[in-house]
Amino acid sequence: MTGVEATASGSDVQSGNMVFEPILEEGVFRFDCSAEDRNAAFPSFSFVNPKDRDTPLLNTRGKPTFTPTFECVLGQQTVKIELPAGTTFYGTGEVSGQLERTGKRVFTWNTDAWSYGAGTTSLYQSHPWVLAVLPNGEAFGVLADTTKRCEIDLRKESTIMFCAPSSFPVITFGPFPLPVDVVALFSRVVGTVFMPPKWSLGYHQCRYSYDSDERVREISKTFRDKGIPCDVIWMDIDYMDGFRCFTFDKEHFSDPQSLVKDLHDTGFKAIWMLDPGIKQEEGYFVYDTGSEKDLWTQTADGKPFVGDVWPGPCVFPDFTQSKARLWWSSLVKEFTKHGVDGIWNDMNEPAVFKTVTKTMPESNIHWGDAELGGCQNHAHYHNVYGTLMARSTYEGMKVANESKRPFVLTRAGFVGSQRYAATWTGDNVSTWEHLHMSISMVLNLGISGQPLAGPDIGGFVKNATPKLFGRWMGVGAMFPFCRGHSEKGTSDHEPWSFGEECEEVCRLALRRRYRLLPHIYTLFYLAHTKGIPVAVPTFFIDSKNPTLRTNENSFMLGSLLIYASTMNDHGVHQLQHTLPEGIWSSFDFDDSHPDLPALYLQGGSIIPFSHPYQHVDEAGPSDDLSILIALDENGKAKGVLYEDDGDGYEYTKGEYLLTTYVAELQSSVVTIRVSKTEGFRKRPKRHLHVHLLLGKCAMLDAYGVDGDVICISMPSESEVSDLVSASDKKFKSRIETTRQIPDVEEVTEGKEIELSRTPVELKSADWVLNVVPWIGGRILSMEHIPSGTQWLQSQVDIDGYEEYSGMEYRSAGCSEEYTVIDRSLEQAGEVESLSLEGDVGGGLVLERIISLSKDEPKVVQIDSSIIARSIGAGSGGFSRVVCLRVHPTFSLLHPTESYISFVSIDGSKHDCWPTSSEQSYEGDFRPNGEWMLVDKCVSVALVNKFNVSQVQKCLVHWGTGTVNLELWSEDRPVSNKSPLAICHQYEVRGV
Repeated sequence: MTGVEATASGSDVQSGNMVFEPILEEGVFRFDCSAEDRNAAFPSFSFVNPKDRDTPLLNTRGKPTFTPTFECVLGQQTVKIELPAGTTFYGTGEVSGQLERTGKRVFTWNTDAWSYGAGTTSLYQSHPWVLAVLPNGEAFGVLADTTKRCEIDLRKESTIMFCAPSSFPVITFGPFPLPVDVVALFSRVVGTVFMPPKWSLGYHQCRYSYDSDERVREISKTFRDKGIPCDVIWMDIDYMDGFRCFTFDKEHFSDPQSLVKDLHDTGFKAIWMLDPGIKQEEGYFVYDTGSEKDLWTQTADGKPFVGDVWPGPCVFPDFTQSKARLWWSSLVKEFTKHGVDGIWNDMNEPAVFKTVTKTMPESNIHWGDAELGGCQNHAHYHNVYGTLMARSTYEGMKVANESKRPFVLTRAGFVGSQRYAATWTGDNVSTWEHLHMSISMVLNLGISGQPLAGPDIGGFVKNATPKLFGRWMGVGAMFPFCRGHSEKGTSDHEPWSFGEECEEVCRLALRRRYRLLPHIYTLFYLAHTKGIPVAVPTFFIDSKNPTLRTNENSFMLGSLLIYASTMNDHGVHQLQHTLPEGIWSSFDFDDSHPDLPALYLQGGSIIPFSHPYQHVDEAGPSDDLSILIALDENGKAKGVLYEDDGDGYEYTKGEYLLTTYVAELQSSVVTIRVSKTEGFRKRPKRHLHVHLLLGKCAMLDAYGVDGDVICISMPSESEVSDLVSASDKKFKSRIETTRQIPDVEEVTEGKEIELSRTPVELKSADWVLNVVPWIGGRILSMEHIPSGTQWLQSQVDIDGYEEYSGMEYRSAGCSEEYTVIDRSLEQAGEVESLSLEGDVGGGLVLERIISLSKDEPKVVQIDSSIIARSIGAGSGGFSRVVCLRVHPTFSLLHPTESYISFVSIDGSKHDCWPTSSEQSYEGDFRPNGEWMLVDKCVSVALVNKFNVSQVQKCLVHWGTGTVNLELWSEDRPVSNKSPLAICHQYEVRGV
C-alpha cells in the first residue's frame, strides 16, 4: 500500500491524508483513511465487479494528482478534495436545479419526492459521484463508495466534500484530457447500460391511470388515426385487483392477453407496473408464498415490517437476499405470460405512507447476502433497495424469454442501476421551471452513469398549458428516454389534448425522433459497449470554453447538437445560440418551428437517419437509409451506424453490422464510401440517400446503393451562396407563417385568474420568495441563499404558507383567491414588499404584508391580520368570532434529523421530534417569542420570531416529510377598530 498513514489528533478525532492504492488501470486510485479501514470496508455495490475495487494494480508507478484528506468524528467520516481555482462541478446523479453543481449540496437518500422543487436536496436516486472539470479543460471524477446516507457538499470553491458514516473508500478517476474520458471509464467500472430493445427508444404514452382496457384501446387507436408516432402504452396501478401486484382487475382489465394482442397487432408494446409493497392479506398468493419462505423485511425485533402503501397494510420483500430475488423473478416470469413487454418498478425507495420519513424505519433488518454486506439495518441498504428490486425484475424477464431483451423502468436507483433498468426524473411539475430543469437532470444522470433517462414530458403534477406541453415535447423527443405521463386529477395530457397547433408540434417532434432512431440506437450500442454517454452537456465538445459550462439550453446526442428554448416568451429562433468551437451546420427535416429545438451537426461528422415515421419494428421503407454529412475545415467527415435485430442477444455472437462511413472533398468532388465494417450481419440491399450540409439548412442530395462509392460534385461558391440564401429565406418564411401554439390554455375564469397563478418573486441578499395570489395567497417557496436551503416547497393550491380565519381545519382564507394590493420597492430598493388581500366573507378580509429589508437582509417580515371592512347593520359593529391562524407547511429536508426547539415563557426547554403526535402550547408553555425548526444534517435552523402578546397558542403538526408551525391569535369578534394581527419574522441561523 502506498500513501501517508492517518494521524490521530485526539481520542475521538482522527484526521490526515488518505492512503491510496492504484486499481483498475492508470489514473484510477482507491483512497482509505487507513490500511485497517481498507480491510474493513463493506463490499462495493457500485462496481460491476466488486473485486476490481479491492485488487491493487501492479507494475505501476503512477501517483495521484490530488490526494484527499479526511476527518473522522463520532462515527462520521468527512473527505475533502481541493482542486485548482476555477474548477466546476457536475454529476451528483438525479438532482434538481442547475446543470453545474458548483455551490450546491446534495444528500444521497432515496426519497419519494412528489412535486419536488429546484432546491430539493434528496430525490429518488443516489449517486455519490462528482465530475470535476478543471480550468484547463481536463476532467477528474470522484466516487464515494458507500450505500449509506452521504452528504455531497460543493459549496466551497473548487472543493469536493463527502460526509457519511465511517468508514468508506473514495475512488478517483484522472485527471484525463476530456470529460467524456472520465465518464466512459466510470461507466465501464460501475457497469454500462443494458442494451435496450429498439422498440423502447420510441415514444411511450402513460397516465396514472388509464382505468380500463377500453380506454387503452381508445388511446392506441387515436395515435394511429392521427398519425402521431408512438410504440408503447403503459398501465399504472389501476390495472391491478385492489392494487395487488401480479393481479388484474377482473372488471376493467379482465383479459390482459387479449388487450396485449390488440396492441401488438397495431404496433404497440405494453408495460405494466409492479410495486414492492405487497398487501398483507392471507389468501393472496404473493403474500402467502412470501410468508412461507420468510422473505419479508423485518423490524428490529424480528417481525415482518408492515407499512401502508396503495393496497393498505403491506409487507416488503427483502431484495438483499438471493432467495427473495429468485422468488420475485419467478413471479415476474409467470407475469410475462400475460403478454407483458416491459415492467415498471415504482414506489421502490421504498415509499411508505403515513410516516414522516416517507419510508421504513432505518432500524429495520435486512438479511443480506454476504457479497452485498450481510445482515445490516435499513440505513445500510435503503439506497440500494430499488436497484435490487429492478435487478430481480430484469432477471425474471430475462429468464422468461431468452430471445427478448428485458425492459425495466425504475424510480429508485443507485450507482449501477443502469445495468438493469432505465429511469425517469420522477413526479415533476407542469411548469416552465421544470421543463428547463429536465435538460439538466437528464444530463447529470448521464454524467453519473445512467444514460437511459428522461422526464415525464409535459409534467406529472398539475395541468400543462398547450404551449408548455408542445415545447416540452419538442425537447423531450430528443431525450434518450421519451415518455409522456400525468397524474390523476389533471386534464388529459395526450398530444392531441391541447388543440390542433400543439398536436401538430407533437407530431413533428416525434417524427423527428423516429427519423433519428438509427443514430440514437447507435449511440446506445456505444454506451453499452464502451460507456460513452448518449446525451452530454455541450461543454463536453469544448471543455476549455468556460462560457459553455453553464449552458443549460443545449446538449449533444453524439455529434448532433440540440438547441432548445425553455422560455415561455421566446421561441428557439429568438435565442442567441452559443456554439462550441468549430464548424456547425444547421439542418432540419423541413419541419422548423418556434417550439421545436434547432439542430446542428458538428463539422467532420456523419449521422444516419431513416425515412419519415414508421413503427420501430416496421419493415419496408426502413430498408432505405439516409445519412447527413457535415464536412470539417479539411473537407472530411466520419460516422458510424450500428444495426442488429433490434432485440434479443444474437448481437453478442457477432450477428450485427457496425458500418463506418467516411466522406472527403477532393478537387470539387465529395466521395462517400464505407471505410470499415464489423460484425457478421449481411448488409441489406438498400438505397442510400446522401444529404451534404452546406449551412442554414441548405443541402445537396445524392443517391446510390449502400456500400457503393457515391460522388457529389460541389457547385461553385456563388451557387453554394445562392442555395444557402434560398434555404435561409425558406426557413424564415416557415417560422413567420407557421401556426403558433396558444400562449395559455383557455380557462372559463378569465385571464385574470390565469395570471393570479403566476408567482411573484421577492428577493433580498439572503432570501428568494415566490408568492401567488391564487387560492390561499400562498408563499410557494422560501429559499435561503447563503445556506442553500429551501424551507417551503409547495404548489399553487396546496401547502406552502397560508392563513386561516377560524379554528376548524382549512377554514376561510385557505381556499380564497387573494389579490395583490401593492408591490413596492421603496427608497431605491431599501425595502421590497408585497401586500395581499383575500375576502373571507362577512365583511372580513385576510391581509398579509411580506417585507424584505435591505437593512436586515437576513429577515423575512410577515404581518398578517384579519380586518373588518363592512360589518352589516344589526351586528353591533362586530364580526362573527374569528381566529387568525398562521399556517406554514415547511418541507423537511431530512425528516429523521429535524426537530422543533424552543424555550417557553416559564423558562422550560422543549424539543419536539417527528415521532411526537400533534402538540400545542398555550399560556406559559408558549415559546417565549421564538421557536426554531432545526435540521441536524445541515446544522442550520429556521427561526420564527413573533410577538407573544399577539399569539395565544402555538401548534406543531408533523406530516409526511413536512411540519406545520402554526401561530394562533385569540378567538374573538373583530370590529373596524379591533383587527386581529400577528407580526412575525423568519431567519436562518447556524446551530
